[in-house]
Amino acid sequence: MTRRQPPHASRSRQSLRRLFLGLFLLAFCLPNAQGQAADIVPTRSVTANGMTVLFLEQHFLPTVEIHALVKVGSAQDPPDKAGLANLTASLLDEGTQTRTSRQIAEQIDFVGGSLAAHAAEDFTTASARVLKKDADLGFALLADVLQHPAFHKQEFERVRTQILGEILSDDDDPGNVAMKAFHQLIFHGHPYSWPAHGSEDTLSKITVADVQQFHAREYVPNQTILVIVGDLTQEQAATLVQTHFGSWKKGTPSPYQIKKPSPIDRKMVQLIEKDLTQSTIVLGHTGISRTNPDYYAVTVMNYILGAGGFSSRLMDSIRDKQGLAYGIMSQFDSRLLPGAFFISLQTRTEVTNQAITGVLTEIKGIRDAPVTDQELSEAKSFIVGSFPLRVDSSAKLANVLAQVEFYNLGLDYFTSYPKAIEKVTKDEVLRVAKQYLDPQHYALVVVGSIAKAKVKQ
Repeated sequence: MTRRQPPHASRSRQSLRRLFLGLFLLAFCLPNAQGQAADIVPTRSVTANGMTVLFLEQHFLPTVEIHALVKVGSAQDPPDKAGLANLTASLLDEGTQTRTSRQIAEQIDFVGGSLAAHAAEDFTTASARVLKKDADLGFALLADVLQHPAFHKQEFERVRTQILGEILSDDDDPGNVAMKAFHQLIFHGHPYSWPAHGSEDTLSKITVADVQQFHAREYVPNQTILVIVGDLTQEQAATLVQTHFGSWKKGTPSPYQIKKPSPIDRKMVQLIEKDLTQSTIVLGHTGISRTNPDYYAVTVMNYILGAGGFSSRLMDSIRDKQGLAYGIMSQFDSRLLPGAFFISLQTRTEVTNQAITGVLTEIKGIRDAPVTDQELSEAKSFIVGSFPLRVDSSAKLANVLAQVEFYNLGLDYFTSYPKAIEKVTKDEVLRVAKQYLDPQHYALVVVGSIAKAKVKQ
């Protein structure tokens, strides 16, 4: 239950603590188990069948992470069969032409490894993690599930039923309900408007044949990025890639041409009635793409606004000063195309309007005047200082490297990212706030006791 919080330390003291933490992380986390972030420079090659391979040799632990990114996701789903990409990914390890689902599970479990697959909006990922001594098995299993899934009818029905259950469960969660409605408002018919797992209606229309055709068309080496991180030499990795992926034949994936989502040009409000003691609020609009040159300035700006935890303006105003919420955050969900910008919180029903007004006030405030020197320094210190925590395991590192290649961010990313953050100025923060935040044209979703909240529209 949301309640008014007791007085906290002053904003300056919070800022000093956050600044100290950022400096601490910068000083002590950079030389972590993965080595200095700036020293992370993988090798890149392209196989004869068109698969891009990134390899990073690391010998800190006797482990190998194999991470495949296939350039197809839920954004490519047919509108009437949304959830196809996710269902296909979920079925990859449920049996192949030579292994049953049980055999796959037993083989990876026996060596203490892991195998997983997941579809997001822009891409699908599949990964295997094994000890060095089991590298051949890890490559074999990942290659098998990517290239030769069986898509048995029985497994298809079971997994689809499981996903349908997850959809129904999500519909009971006010936060999920609010975010789903919010995406439908701001993307209004664009592929980003539907959840990656689809809906009860669209999932029921997908057949085994749909999954088979989707896989045959889209899962090809020439639209796959394979990342290898771990205790192997370059020669060993190259041999394993050739052995297990060399016979994978090129294909011709669908030439998808998804248009940019159109920005909303008016205020849109959706009120969803649920008998709750709190209101769940999501407010925002379309944001930016990951490849936008302003990404780094936006990252700093958003940290100050609402992504910086207790040091953010939204937390200081909405939680600490007004006692309207226990937590509040802002996020730019950057994708291949412009994703969403949103602010989310839960508040007591009777103060719903006050909370919405407070959020809009902070959006306007960061657009109207430059941030302080202290806010800028604190934000940059923490973002740069905590950057190594994003790659403090082989799994995290492989995931980041795959996306670095997918978004064409450059193999010097681990050097260029901190430099780009450090270069951000107060003028740039103000400029991007004015450019990418809009307190007039936005979508507002409120889930709760609407009659009691009396939300102003």
